[in-house]
Amino acid sequence: MPELVHKYRHEAKLYEVVQVLTPFWPGLLGDKGEKDLRVKSLSRVKRGWVWNQFFVLEEYTEQKPLYIGKLHSDMDKGDGSIKYILSGEGAGTTFTLDDSTGDIHAIRRLDREVKAQYVLRAQARNRETGRPLEPESEFIVKIQDINDNEPKFLDGPYRATIPEMSPVGTYVIRVTAVDADDPSYGNSARVVYSILEGQPYFSVDPKTGDVRVSLAEMDREVREQYQLVIQAKDMEGQLGGLAGTTTVNITLSDVNDNPPKFTQKLYQMSVLESGPVGSVVGRIQAKDRDIGINAEMKYSIIDGDGRDSFDISVDASNLYGVITIKKPLNFERKRSYTLKVEGSNAHVDPRFANKGPFSDVTIVHVSVEDVDEAPEFDSPFYYVEVPEDAEIGTVFKMVSARDPDAANNSIRYSIERMSDPEKFFYMDITSGSLMTLLPLDREEVSWHNLTVLAMEMNNPSKIGSVSVAIKVLDVNDNPPSLTQYYEAFVCEHAKAGQLIQTVTAVDPDEPTGGQHFYYSLAPEAANNPNFTLRDNQDNSAWILTRRGGWSSRTQSVYYLPIFVSDGDQPAQSSTSTLTIRVCSCDADGNVLSCNAEAYTLPASLSRAALIAILACAFILFVMIILMLSLRRQSKKPYLTKEEENVHENIVRYDDEGGGEEDTEAFDIYALWSPRVEPLANYSKLRQDMLPEVQSLSRYVPQPCVSRIGEDGTNVHGYVLAKIYEADSDPCAPPYDSLQTYAYEGEGSIAESLSSLQSPASQTDHEYDYLNDWGPRFHKLAEMYGVSDENIPMW
Repeated sequence: MPELVHKYRHEAKLYEVVQVLTPFWPGLLGDKGEKDLRVKSLSRVKRGWVWNQFFVLEEYTEQKPLYIGKLHSDMDKGDGSIKYILSGEGAGTTFTLDDSTGDIHAIRRLDREVKAQYVLRAQARNRETGRPLEPESEFIVKIQDINDNEPKFLDGPYRATIPEMSPVGTYVIRVTAVDADDPSYGNSARVVYSILEGQPYFSVDPKTGDVRVSLAEMDREVREQYQLVIQAKDMEGQLGGLAGTTTVNITLSDVNDNPPKFTQKLYQMSVLESGPVGSVVGRIQAKDRDIGINAEMKYSIIDGDGRDSFDISVDASNLYGVITIKKPLNFERKRSYTLKVEGSNAHVDPRFANKGPFSDVTIVHVSVEDVDEAPEFDSPFYYVEVPEDAEIGTVFKMVSARDPDAANNSIRYSIERMSDPEKFFYMDITSGSLMTLLPLDREEVSWHNLTVLAMEMNNPSKIGSVSVAIKVLDVNDNPPSLTQYYEAFVCEHAKAGQLIQTVTAVDPDEPTGGQHFYYSLAPEAANNPNFTLRDNQDNSAWILTRRGGWSSRTQSVYYLPIFVSDGDQPAQSSTSTLTIRVCSCDADGNVLSCNAEAYTLPASLSRAALIAILACAFILFVMIILMLSLRRQSKKPYLTKEEENVHENIVRYDDEGGGEEDTEAFDIYALWSPRVEPLANYSKLRQDMLPEVQSLSRYVPQPCVSRIGEDGTNVHGYVLAKIYEADSDPCAPPYDSLQTYAYEGEGSIAESLSSLQSPASQTDHEYDYLNDWGPRFHKLAEMYGVSDENIPMW
């Protein structure tokens, strides 16, 4: 066909060529091109090349070269003097040219989908000289398409997700197939879609490839995954067309279309009564066939006698209901509870409300288990007021505790040692009576905070405790005294009625109505001619002169006793001494000098009286020295011949925690005589020693031991109290041993009072320190103490 162009070498015949080629290549030139060709054929324009486009079918499979067309120049006379040259795309490799005849052949298989056309250039040269006979011309070889490619889904396989229960016609996904054939030529690239697998659930649009739902109410809980096989066929689906397939995996997503149901209609749970508030009792679940957010639940207690004692919440996964303790439980008060619990979906879809209700109800039975609990006091806190003058052994409060368990075991009471380190108080072990054990002094300790313990007899590990606040009430037991040590002065030129000192007083007591002090001169100085006292009725007093004419040479110092009493009951009073010096002053009353010599002779006392007083004091001093000397000699041990045998002596050692080193020998003769009554005549036989065996009951408050019943219950309590006191004191001996300590041993500030070592010392003893040892040594202090008090003179 293309070679027909080159059979007509003259341009006059070009029109006829066009008429021949038109049926084979419709639209090759177009209307305009055909008209122009006709015009040119009439104008007879000379041209050197006769050329056109060449067409060749793809996929030529024969072994011999495929003839494509022929090149020819009007200068070619057929004598072989012209040589044709071919260049451009595929020249020499895909296309060959016979340089003598101009025939063009394809020597390789052509594929339009690889390359749709080739651009070549042709030239005619003189074979001998190589001179171009005409300019180089360009022509095109087009590869004509055949249906040799099937449709392909480049994006497959496909995945899509749609909600379950989607209505018919719901769009799912679009699939697209691509055909490599020429879409502008024939039907080779016109694709039609169809579904091979996946019916009747889904369908596909033949032209667009849109996949849609074709079956209503597909349930995810029945089937979740679907796989479709879709075919794309060219030639508009006609017989002989090529086809390609792909798969579409479709997943149904969940919607809330299933109501929840509890796994059990009745739950049985148990919890210890000691469980703390907020602790977990158990878990329940209302299952939902849905998943994700559509399965999330919320729970609530809607009824039951345990609504106030328990609470319910959802766990972190929003699936389980967690039951917790809302209030403290008590097995003895209530042993079981019933809860009516509702579980419902947290997210309800109104489109599926007709499938509801989306909630369910179950019953939860909770049993409370008994736990051995510590004793409980009848009050969470005790407050007591005790006057500071309360006698030892006074019962001022009774605490009560009970075992909250059903067994109701017996309770024993005690005071926590660290809360009362000085042991001011005592607790009866059986009755819970709280009493004083030592004298109280508000001025030293005004509050005592005790911790009282209650212990079960059958289970000592169970101990309850309570705080007892004890306020010590004030009693007027302290006398007032001057605020400070006052020293006043009076000028020598002072006149009568002049103020020389203002005094005030203090009192450790705190009366309810406030302090009110009364001042006066001591009775022995009531008629003092030198000074007078004026009570200002405002808790202060003035010291005034009663005369003039003062002289330091006559007497430089005066001592004025001042009597101060308070206004409370019983009234307390004290006497303090004011020292007044006579000084030289200037005209303005400023002190110039004072004589430091103190005269103890009052103005009304003569020298003879003073000498008599001094003589009496000297005689008293000599008598005291003589008494001490005689006592020291009387302490030397007198040993008879019978007592010289040390092996026949019974030696008693008064030890306190380490040894007294003080021994006193008994007369063995008294033990050999069976007729002697050792107890009745003990005081007669040994005047220097009194019985030391004393009952420990003197340390136990008498109200605690005086009420002894016929059944002996209080005796038993007393014994238990002593056992507890001995067990609690790490330094005490065993409770079944009777030991007394009537004398101080080594390590005491009193040191030893024994007379065994007295003869070894020749020095005189000073007994003034006996005044500091308390009331037990008061008598000794009176007998041996030395008083240095000066008789005040005013």
